[in-house]
Amino acid sequence: MGKISNSIYKARAKIAKALAHWLRIEIVDLLAEEGEKCVCELTEALDASQSVISKHLSTLKEAGIIDSRKEGLNVYYFLETPCIVEFFSCLDDVIMKEFKRKRKKINNIFRPKKN
Repeated sequence: MGKISNSIYKARAKIAKALAHWLRIEIVDLLAEEGEKCVCELTEALDASQSVISKHLSTLKEAGIIDSRKEGLNVYYFLETPCIVEFFSCLDDVIMKEFKRKRKKINNIFRPKKN
């Protein structure tokens, strides 16, 4: 692979930072599973205040992960890049591998050694 411009790394870091909060990841998952939602639906589903949800939505939108459309007085949010869910699957693989590694290490500690 050829040399990648620093601006690509900075753009990737911006996206990673946007995903660096569990509630934003939950918002993305919810939008992926259920489709577009307005802020009022997200606040109810996630049991968080409107101001908290709006702040997280703003961060996700600024990173290009979600977008919105206005309908009357409501603003509906949707995934702009649904492929982000594939990234979550990759993260889940890392989590499972780490869990298995730790479980094996713990088992070795508590398993009596045979002479």
